[in-house]
Amino acid sequence: MKFTYTAVTKDGKTVHGTLDAVDRQGVVSSLTKQGAKPVAIKAEGVHGSKKHRGKKVKSKDLVIFTRQLSTMISAGVPLTRAMYTLQMQTDNKYFKEVIGTMMKDIEGGLAMGDAFDKYPNVFSDVYVNMVKAGEAGGILDEILKRLASQVEQDSSMRKKIKSAMAYPVVIFGITILAFFGIMIFVIPKLGKIIKDLGGEDAKLPVYTEMMLNFSTFLQKNAIPLLAVSIIGVYLLRRYIRTPKGKYQFHALLLRLPIIKTVVIKIAIARFARTFASLMSAGVAVLDALEVTGGAIGNKVIERELQEAAKAVKNGKQLSEPLSQSKHFPPIVSQMLAIGEETGQIDTILIKVADFYEEEVETTIDGLSSLIEPLMIVVLGGMVGLIAASVMGPIASLSKNVGDN
Repeated sequence: MKFTYTAVTKDGKTVHGTLDAVDRQGVVSSLTKQGAKPVAIKAEGVHGSKKHRGKKVKSKDLVIFTRQLSTMISAGVPLTRAMYTLQMQTDNKYFKEVIGTMMKDIEGGLAMGDAFDKYPNVFSDVYVNMVKAGEAGGILDEILKRLASQVEQDSSMRKKIKSAMAYPVVIFGITILAFFGIMIFVIPKLGKIIKDLGGEDAKLPVYTEMMLNFSTFLQKNAIPLLAVSIIGVYLLRRYIRTPKGKYQFHALLLRLPIIKTVVIKIAIARFARTFASLMSAGVAVLDALEVTGGAIGNKVIERELQEAAKAVKNGKQLSEPLSQSKHFPPIVSQMLAIGEETGQIDTILIKVADFYEEEVETTIDGLSSLIEPLMIVVLGGMVGLIAASVMGPIASLSKNVGDN
């Protein structure tokens, strides 16, 4: 297999090139013999299958697979037999197919990490790189245990965010539907009652006139407005999926006061846990930074990490460029500097990850408890405004008619 590499020579020069080797460890050994220190190694010619890119595997299934595979490997079960057992146990038809194909690839002589790399929709870059590092270092069972824990942590965080957002999203949706339903179906009938009571020339409050005019506009243009909205949302989503659109969207999130805090804390937690896991697995620093950047989930912060990687390539410690970052809090660079001095980067960053994951939970719980009553107030205020705009004039006109 062919590998591209970046290495630093004894005199401090950075060199790039390609080597043919059986695995990554072969590249490391070859470069070490030449007196060069490898900083980044990447296999060429291994690509994900386009056929299965749209399919997914649940986090729960991936955690069970990873933990059981780790247990069987540490117990000395042959890899192909372990894969066959896991294939028989899984209920997910697509995952069963993936495991079967990987088993055949491994039987054919393909490295386990490269077999996993064919399914980027199932196994993330972080997962694949840690498996490759585990193979190279002969600690695959330990690496798989770490991976299972990491997948569980990521899944838990996503579930908490979704759970916290579910109620506000439902209330907001009901509010929007109720508003347009009232404006299109209820207000026109109430407007007719007002006109019947007061006549065409009756003087109405300004806000009532605005409400009736807006209701008439929605009645006449409901279908075109709905079509334009659907097309607009579709085009916006397509644009956000482009590299430029995604970067701009992520930059916008980092400018919104409350959302900014949550996004940064999630990104820092992911960075700390992922980078710590990769470093403990023996992945080269630049490789670890590249993979970690893709796992953060925000393109703006990922670009900052790429700039930090350039500084590392030029001989600086990672804590130096991160200390000048706009989004990485000072505590991260300070803790990282301590880890660099003591040689315990992975241990210290795991503590940073635990801290920020707790911060994310606390922030989300606080926002959830604040958003729920706020949405109820908004819904009540909307209904109250409509009632005041329509029912008030009806009561007033009815009184005038009674007096006459």
